Amino acid sequence: MRTVVDLTRCQGYAQCVFLAPAMFELHGEEGLLYATAVPDDQVERVRQAAAACPVQAIILGEEVTTGAR
Repeated sequence: MRTVVDLTRCQGYAQCVFLAPAMFELHGEEGLLYATAVPDDQVERVRQAAAACPVQAIILGEEVTTGAR
């Protein structure tokens, strides 16, 4: 599974950081760092984090792309 965060939507509520700290990290007060490749042992935590995001900024999928071809 892969994940992408729409940083233009992200408001820094940090629900993802609390639910999946191995995958998401706040850098400063507003900057979010995250891993795009989700290890098998983190899939459920990342799904919970995506569901808990108040602005639905986390996109999950098998082949998430960022528009590059």
